[in-house]
Amino acid sequence: MLGKSISRNSVLLALFAVATTLLIAGTFLGTQDRIAAQKRLAEEKALLEIVPRERHDNTMLDDTVPVGPDATGLGLREDKAIYLARSEGKVIAAIIPAVAPDGYTGDIEMIVGVNRDGSIAGVRVLAHKETPGLGDRVDIKKSSWVMDFNGRSLTNPTPKGWAVKRDKGVFDQFTGATITPRAVVKATLRVLQFAQANRTLLFGESAEGERGGES
Repeated sequence: MLGKSISRNSVLLALFAVATTLLIAGTFLGTQDRIAAQKRLAEEKALLEIVPRERHDNTMLDDTVPVGPDATGLGLREDKAIYLARSEGKVIAAIIPAVAPDGYTGDIEMIVGVNRDGSIAGVRVLAHKETPGLGDRVDIKKSSWVMDFNGRSLTNPTPKGWAVKRDKGVFDQFTGATITPRAVVKATLRVLQFAQANRTLLFGESAEGERGGES
């Protein structure tokens, strides 16, 4: 009788485990599409902050160029995507991922929008571990500091000007935190240099093509 009781309980436990697994699997499958859709909306929102919808007529999330750790100057740790913004079929801007490896507490993950004329459409920091109240001001949610990159280019300022003011450049540093903004400035400059060297890949023209942003 004891053996039968143990066997019956084992069967019940097994059935309970199977039912629980099926329930979890069903819940996951039922929410997977919704989670993916929400993630896609969040990604698109970040891109649209740099290149607003009125500037392009394509879906940037579906118009990409693969890029990885071998891309010179971007500092990527893994494969990523460059997002292209088009208007009437012509690429008007590219949003390029980058990593500043020399933040105060480690990597700073960024995206930099580069217009066809070589000027910056916008910079956003996506992930970092910088000190709250100090280095975290590179985040647009904390301050408007990154907005100073808008319209900048390889000639605005000159190469020596691509530094924080403490290093005789044109960009502000933060009180008590110079390392973080310095890292972001350097990474942004490297993205501009990458874009200039890869104009054919990004914009379908040579490095000697349409240059601009010389304000």
